[in-house]
Amino acid sequence: MHDVGLKPREKAIIAAVLKKGADPDVVEEHLEELSLLLDTAGADVCGRITQERERPDLSTAFGKGKVEELKELIEVQCPEMVVFDDELSPAQVRNLEEELKVKVLDRSGVILDIFAAHARTLEARTQVELAQLEYLLPRLTRMWTHLSKQFGGVGTKGPGETQIETDRRMYRGRMQRLREKLLEIDKQRIVQRKGRSGLPRFALVGYTNAGKSSLLKVLTRADVYIQDQLFATLDTTVRGFALPSGQRALISDTVGFIRKLPTQLVASFRSTLSETLEADVILHVVDIANPHYRDHIAVVEETLEKLGASSTPTILVFNKIDAIKDQHLLHDAEAENPGCVFVSAHRGLNLLKLLETMQAAYEEASIVRMLHVPYESMQKLAKLYAEVEILNREDLETGVELSVRIAGHKLEAFTARYSQYIAGPSSYSDHS
Repeated sequence: MHDVGLKPREKAIIAAVLKKGADPDVVEEHLEELSLLLDTAGADVCGRITQERERPDLSTAFGKGKVEELKELIEVQCPEMVVFDDELSPAQVRNLEEELKVKVLDRSGVILDIFAAHARTLEARTQVELAQLEYLLPRLTRMWTHLSKQFGGVGTKGPGETQIETDRRMYRGRMQRLREKLLEIDKQRIVQRKGRSGLPRFALVGYTNAGKSSLLKVLTRADVYIQDQLFATLDTTVRGFALPSGQRALISDTVGFIRKLPTQLVASFRSTLSETLEADVILHVVDIANPHYRDHIAVVEETLEKLGASSTPTILVFNKIDAIKDQHLLHDAEAENPGCVFVSAHRGLNLLKLLETMQAAYEEASIVRMLHVPYESMQKLAKLYAEVEILNREDLETGVELSVRIAGHKLEAFTARYSQYIAGPSSYSDHS
């Protein structure tokens, strides 16, 4: 159980509308995940209720009979809230609260609340506030100020400490200012990236709580925040490390993904996730000990596609192998995912194999080019050293000859900038 400050933990009933014929195991996993989200947010689940329907009721999600059953369950359990696994419309929330006389939330509201509690840096706080306001804008009839006075607790952490403006125009004005602030932060991030753009870059992605931060820590020996709970990491962490060849490289870790991640969060965290888009190779970290890891892989791949990163070379890294007793599970995973790597970040198992795979993937995805830079264009040399990996340099009578390695997906932009200096593919072969 995760204590959130010194506040007493609230009680919640979780609810879900199921499609007819839904797989009971999948339903159970979705509700278990919602329970974990509430645990992270500071609430304990005291009951659950589901209904099979062709589609949710437009006014109350559940049918009338099921709403009455839910009211009876509330009388027995006395929860502070009811939380639905799928997103509710503003009208559904309003109607349910009138019927049930308790706070009604959906999964998106809980996730946004967790992000609000975990945001530490200016960038993360700005991104979360923007996502919250975008979520709240169509829900202005259910004002957060009114809600916090009536109910309080989980799902009522407004963006910032000041009273939220209830006027739509004020909301939109605030959102515009937040977007402008994020653009400024993004510009600073681009400047920071320029200083390290010549190094191979890797990005850790994965379902929340897959062990990405733990892997970052063991690969880089860095002191990073690790907590066994959902969304412990919101801010991007970039650390340096060495590949087996001795080549210095960078690896970044950022927010974990989850099914039904609010679209507002994906949009507002785009600048944070840009580290993933800029990577030469992505490490997709999977908790192999989770029985639903295949679903988690699908969620992450879908999110990467939405971000436009699905074409980046990716290594599937199965973590937590120390928690696996049945070795057949590993054999099945390897058969389904050729080229994957099995590790335990917790026990430091198989890390050299992972590093070798990372180096091979980077080299396979990169292209070597020969450049000839005349001495009168020496100002370009410093830029080249910052932008690409220099494999070899020869100082000739007419200028400097370089063999450089370029990430494949950056070749077009690189060629456009330096076409007059490119002499062709390099015959240089480094020992790695």
